[in-house]
This record gives sequence, structure tokens and C-alpha cells, in this order.
Amino acid sequence: MRFGWRLFLFALVILLTPVFSCAQEASDGSDSAFTEVPQMKEGFRLLYVQKYPEAREKFSAWTSEHPADPFGFVATAASYLFEEFYSQGVMTSDFFLDDKKFLRGIDGKPDPERLKNFDDNLATARKLSNVRLAKNKNDAAALFSLTLAAGMDSNSDSILQKKHMEGLKRMKEANEHAKLLLAQRPDASDAWVAPGSANYIIGCLSGGVRMVLWFGGIHGDKKLGMDEVQKTADKGRYLEPFAKILLALAARREKQDDLAKKLLLELTQEFPDSPLFAAEYAKVIGRPIPAVIKPN
Repeated sequence: MRFGWRLFLFALVILLTPVFSCAQEASDGSDSAFTEVPQMKEGFRLLYVQKYPEAREKFSAWTSEHPADPFGFVATAASYLFEEFYSQGVMTSDFFLDDKKFLRGIDGKPDPERLKNFDDNLATARKLSNVRLAKNKNDAAALFSLTLAAGMDSNSDSILQKKHMEGLKRMKEANEHAKLLLAQRPDASDAWVAPGSANYIIGCLSGGVRMVLWFGGIHGDKKLGMDEVQKTADKGRYLEPFAKILLALAARREKQDDLAKKLLLELTQEFPDSPLFAAEYAKVIGRPIPAVIKPN
């Protein structure tokens, strides 16, 4: 009888050890990238209804509680980038369908304070990620944050600051991090939006420019890019709506209006308080725009 209890207790310890181990590993909050954390999820939801300061409150609360989690700082950086995009009208069909703007960047200049806050948060995210990689070169949380950081930096460089070569370098960097990450964490669906958007944008460049970039190891493919963004639109934890609006606007460029209508209808139903999604859906179905795209 005594032997039986010992065997039972031994088996119980073996079964529970992985659970305790996982809980310990996640205590720094770094699993936030791969599980839906309510606080982070709510922050991203606020981004998609253009409530950027409120979203930052959620993200700042998370980073205060989990200062070693790089994804919290990536999310805060995203709030500044999304806010500037909204202010500049970047995430609209007016921008995407205008080749001059889409391929060369905004007409004016980005808000300097917003850009500084964006850069500062990305710098912190990179520092934390590199600390993790120094301990484990395959650290998934670090690779995930570096993928998104490079992707957002690429957008900032190319679209907002019109530093196109820097933007292309960041695109390549995002692809490299994403490849390493997805090889070990295929469930990191949010990561697909970085290489996907890069592939699409590069694929939109002229043949001569793409040839030059090809020799530099930078490739582009519009269809592949849309397919990759679709993976985030299908299974993304936090960036699914962002992937859907990107995919819808790309579909408008490719004259795939049925796809654009489907995605924009889903977004307006999920986020009825978003003037951005409502306006874009009105445009694609040929109805009067119900809201003016202006920052709050």
C-alpha cells in the first residue's frame, strides 16, 4: 500500500512539473505574444476604433507590470504608428490607390513627438529582445518582437520618412526574423503580416527596380504577399483586423472588389465604432461616406 502511494505521488510530480515550469517561464509576461492576454487584446481593440491614448493606457499598464516583456513595448510603439497612419490617411484606399503616395510615401512630414515615442518604444523592445536572444538564440518571444519591430520600422522609414533604402533593409530584417520564428512557432500567425506586407509592396515596384533589389537579396511577390497577410487575417491573435484592412486595401489595388467588400464588411461588423472601417466599406460599395477620416 505504501509503495502504491509513493508511485502515485511520483507520477503526480512528473505530470505537474511541466505545468509549473511553463508557469515560471511565463511569469515575465513573454507568453503574451502567443496567448490572448485580455489586457493586451483590449488595447489592440481600442487601436482598431481609433482610440489611441486609451490603447496606450492598457499597454503601459502591461509594461509596468511586465517590464521584461518586449511585446508590451512593441504594442505601445504600434499605437503611435497607427495613430500617425490615421492622421496621414495612410490606411485608406485614397492612399493605396495613389501610386505616387503608395510607393513614395506621405506628402507632408510625420509628427516629430509621435515618431520619437515610436522609436523609443521600439528601442526598448529591441534591447529586451536582444537580452533574451543572448541567453537563447531561438527565444520565440524575442524573435516575434523583433519581427514586428523591423516591420513597423520599415513602414515608418518608407511611408512616413521616405527613407526607402532604409525601409527595404528593415523589410529584409523582418523577413529573416520571421523565418526563424515561424520555423519553430508556426502558430505565431501575427508574424506573417510583416513578410506579407513586404512581399506585396516590393511586388508593386517596377520590374527594373525589383531586379536591382533581387540582386541585393530582397524579393517581392504580390500574390505571395497577399497570401501571407491572409494567414494573419485568418488566425492572428492581435493583428487580425490590421491584416484584414491591409488585405482589403491591397484587394482594391488588384481590382478584387469582392474580397475587399467581404473583409471590410467583417471589420465594420466587428468594430461598428470605427470611422475608418465604415468609410472604407462605404467607398467599396459606392455609398456616401458616413464619417470623415480625421484624428480625434
